[in-house]
Amino acid sequence: MKEEQVILVNEKDEPIGLMNKLEAHEKAVLHRAFSVFVLNDKNEVMLQQRAHHKYHSPLLWTNTCCSHQRAGETNIEAGKRRLYEEMGFKTELKELFNFIYKAPFDNGLTEHELDHVMIGYSNEEPNINCEEVESWKWMTIEDIKDDMIQNPDIYTVWFKIIFDEFYHYLEDHKL
Repeated sequence: MKEEQVILVNEKDEPIGLMNKLEAHEKAVLHRAFSVFVLNDKNEVMLQQRAHHKYHSPLLWTNTCCSHQRAGETNIEAGKRRLYEEMGFKTELKELFNFIYKAPFDNGLTEHELDHVMIGYSNEEPNINCEEVESWKWMTIEDIKDDMIQNPDIYTVWFKIIFDEFYHYLEDHKL
């Protein structure tokens, strides 16, 4: 199976090439990514726990799904594709904003991403893909904020960045 490629970008989100995903994380090269947040009608966020065998951040809690766009794919198309692949359901998505972050991991890999953050709404229970997702749960924005203070080590670095800096976007987009 051919390794998945990521889209290398400059700080203006202009594509400058493709690179194998693992190599991009080894070299800490800036690449395009996305993070999807799904909320229900109680204004709870669907969180996923990453699968135990993921090569970074295993068993950590994070937003509903996240991944990398493929060449020729829009941000929304990528978000919908990956939401279905990881969580087993479909919903409409809206892009809220993007930001750049860089986070090294203990295993020598580094996330250096221009992350497009999207929101969707659903009350469906997911049908999780166990290759990607260990578990899932609904949590209110307030409960997530409180839990991150008490248990910061159980959340992914990008989720903490998004949530600390941008949770007001989620609060502003209630149903």
